[in-house]
Amino acid sequence: MADILLDSGMDEVQKRLMFDDECILVDENDRVVGHESKYNCHLMENIEFKNWLHRAFSVFLFNSKYELLLQQRSATKVTFPLVWTNTCCSHPLYRESELIEEEALGARNAAQRKLLDELGIPAEDVPVDQFIPVGRMLYKAPSDGKWGEHELDYLLFIIRDVNVNPNPDEVADVKYVNKEQLKELVRKADGGEEGLKLSPWFRLVVDNFLFKWWDHAEKGTLKEAADMKTIHKLT
Repeated sequence: MADILLDSGMDEVQKRLMFDDECILVDENDRVVGHESKYNCHLMENIEFKNWLHRAFSVFLFNSKYELLLQQRSATKVTFPLVWTNTCCSHPLYRESELIEEEALGARNAAQRKLLDELGIPAEDVPVDQFIPVGRMLYKAPSDGKWGEHELDYLLFIIRDVNVNPNPDEVADVKYVNKEQLKELVRKADGGEEGLKLSPWFRLVVDNFLFKWWDHAEKGTLKEAADMKTIHKLT
């Protein structure tokens, strides 16, 4: 209760998610070691002093023109408000359907759930079997003095034409970009232009993997390029 009182200024929707959602704690080899509230998992004191690491996913949704859908996180987000990022970023929860490790099914189930929650994309528009797990990365990123991220992130690609109806509690804006438009966005963020900021996990994917996987997606060779055995440690 003390934590809730301390965070009385937190948006009510985000507060509910922070305390109700149970994230999956893992070790650096992605073995499940427990579960904790989203709130506790994102406290920098737990990340720094307990080395808590939780499982996450990042969706990269492309339309049939191979344009990537980006979202700007809402102003009420506890971590990284108003930054631009990939299509959808969240966590598999500590529940049976999202703990399934075979072929990253738990992460894919969670991705389908959150695309509806955040962007209003119905499940039938993003079938679980259409997500292609392409890799895993481990990273740590402080958001401010109190909050941060320490995630083992499943990177999921999907190529579908969808209707988007963003949830304003989660998303401030959306847009599709081609490769050149994304490079321009990165340039502006690097130069501090227009107040543009990119999420740290998205920037890591852009700098290390995205464009080569994007090329493979266009060529139809993405599954061959995927590597789910390696955990890329980018902290």
